[in-house]
Amino acid sequence: MGSAVVAELLGHGHTALALTRSDASARAAEQAGAETVRGGLTDLDTIRTATADADGVIHLAFSNDFSSPEALAKAIAEETAALTTMGEALVGSDRPLVTVSGTPWVPGRPSTEADPAPTDGPVGGRGRTVNAIPGLASRGVRSTAARLPRTVHNNGEGGFAGLLTTIARQRGVSGYAGDGTQRWPAVHALDAAVLFRLALERGPGGTAWHAVADEGDQVRDIATVIGKQLGLPVESVPAETYGPLGAIFAADQPSSSAHTRAALGWEPTHPSLLDDLTNIKS
Repeated sequence: MGSAVVAELLGHGHTALALTRSDASARAAEQAGAETVRGGLTDLDTIRTATADADGVIHLAFSNDFSSPEALAKAIAEETAALTTMGEALVGSDRPLVTVSGTPWVPGRPSTEADPAPTDGPVGGRGRTVNAIPGLASRGVRSTAARLPRTVHNNGEGGFAGLLTTIARQRGVSGYAGDGTQRWPAVHALDAAVLFRLALERGPGGTAWHAVADEGDQVRDIATVIGKQLGLPVESVPAETYGPLGAIFAADQPSSSAHTRAALGWEPTHPSLLDDLTNIKS
């Protein structure tokens, strides 16, 4: 996702400085055209200095360790500290801070940009943090939240659908929780990158935007395409298969981007999730 955003920014006349945690991530950022500064979400002094020198900030980083509730809580705490540091460094500057979060889920209907991120469940702490970021608008920060759906994909990889693929390879079954009728929204990474740029350039302070191209594909349909590509049977599996994310994997969580499209002129142009999953190799 980071490389896609860097390429989008550079393609529209911006320069980019990327925070990179490893040699591999530094090489990827540099190949995309960004300058780099070494550090991670726990390097608060580095984050503070880089933020103070920037014309605007896009926050994308989050730990990929979902192995346990403790690992997830640690990742949320790290992100909270980093975002708080960014926000404080920008107070009074009227410069933009675009943070990433997930689209919320609302019982019985697709969520919209007006719905707050949930503050309960396994990622509730993250919701409390990202709900607070737009509030920095009252302190002179043009702060916005770009919300990503459950799957951000590119060439058949990424997001929750990517986790389904990984687990299918490990277990020999392309699985889905429950009856599989729950819906997950999705977006191609290159379309999401455009929204981050638009939010940086145009998003008023205190706003939230939805990078949703597919409002909601049934998870059973996602698993069916994965099973076909991998040559595996498609079956319902216990939600516990997905560890601390099990409850989220089982939830129906469609989301709308109607307001984002109308207000920012964002229009996805890349393949849908189900079409992109046909790029999976067995």
